[in-house]
Amino acid sequence: MFGLKNTPPASAVLAGSPAAAPAAKTTVAGAPVPNPVPTPSGHEALIRSDKFKAIRTIVFASMNMSAALMKTRDEVRAGIETIAAEAALREQLNVTPSEQTLIIDEILNDMFGVGPIEPLLADESVTDILVNGPDQVYAERHGRLELTPMKFRDNAHVINVAQRIAAAVGRRVDESSPMVDARLADGSRVNVVLPPIAIRGASISIRKFSKRNITLTRMAQQGNLSAPMTQLLKIAGACRLNIVISGGTGSGKTTLLNALSHHIDEHERIVTIEDAAELQLQQPHVVSLETRPENSEGLGGVSQRDLVRNALRMRPDRIILGETRGPEAFDVLQAMNTGHDGSMTTIHANTPRDAVTRLESMVMMANGNLPLLSIRRQIASAVHLILQIERMRDGMRRVTRITEVTGMEGDVIITQDLFAFRYDASAYQEGVKGAFESSALRPAFAARAQYYGLEEALLEAMRP
Repeated sequence: MFGLKNTPPASAVLAGSPAAAPAAKTTVAGAPVPNPVPTPSGHEALIRSDKFKAIRTIVFASMNMSAALMKTRDEVRAGIETIAAEAALREQLNVTPSEQTLIIDEILNDMFGVGPIEPLLADESVTDILVNGPDQVYAERHGRLELTPMKFRDNAHVINVAQRIAAAVGRRVDESSPMVDARLADGSRVNVVLPPIAIRGASISIRKFSKRNITLTRMAQQGNLSAPMTQLLKIAGACRLNIVISGGTGSGKTTLLNALSHHIDEHERIVTIEDAAELQLQQPHVVSLETRPENSEGLGGVSQRDLVRNALRMRPDRIILGETRGPEAFDVLQAMNTGHDGSMTTIHANTPRDAVTRLESMVMMANGNLPLLSIRRQIASAVHLILQIERMRDGMRRVTRITEVTGMEGDVIITQDLFAFRYDASAYQEGVKGAFESSALRPAFAARAQYYGLEEALLEAMRP
């Protein structure tokens, strides 16, 4: 059970003390709660009040936590209501029914979830949650950040939540190891930074795991790209082109990668490699690999480069690397150049040309003895398309360019834009206006499309 202390049974749930004024409201356990939930400012005052701290301390001291965490949230709620009711009467705390609901919800969120930000995780319109110490919680909705009324009790509360998140995936975060990447049970990606590195208090950054099944068609309907661009990308997937998705942080690279993966044949064997598992491939033959950090003794780490090399021994048809950020770029290019056509990855860069330059730099990190010309030839041979995606000032994420790598001229990699988003500067006051335009050029991979019986469809997609 819940380990109740020997106290007289309470006849009311979180009612005022027996000596309270007659006008004080009480309610019977299980009865409807008529009072409205307090405003966010009232909520903040409540969770920092002495009566909340007193009830919370008594609840946690009275419960067998190991047994409680094996029960459902609703089962535990019933036990907490009983303990909290008796605590309120014994300590003569005047708690209204609406405060009762908030107190119990806060305690349950501390036990089963991520504290006061649990409602933001449940909100499907929220894509990012950013905690800057106990007093600032930001949420991103529809591409825009907004300050929420959510508050933690104090910095220790933030640290406690961060440590429980890390512990759930077998990692630790404390003063000696103040940074950690982890993920929640639903797949959401979490980064934690603790003091003394985080000067103004513990920081938690959560990139929520989207449960929606995003497709290229749906992205076109949302205005992220045009219908002809969608058609071209579907053809690129069927023709097994190697694709690099380029963009800034939070621009939607992983979402676009997920959408592209829908157009991989279901009979292919796919190996995915990620730091934190986010990809949602629907094919039946998928092997998902995830990196592992070193332990406190500096042992046991498994890097992306280790996994890419191992993936080559797993007979993959395609390799999908969630993000290329270091020397693994060399191994990815090797894979693309040695029969693993249709492989994909993402990279942080502001333009397709910047993406090529970053690939060059990362290959040098792996093998500084390779001549630059040799590296460029590998890139030109391996990469077919670079998709540039951007989060624009109106909050909309758009594929601003589809760029084809056509080969080399001398020692320079040659590219051509197949599609681009043309911004209308005259409509600045109205938000971001513009149009997706085709270059009307014949793609260099048209011969490959002909091999797959898709040349005519490709040329139709390129018509302006």
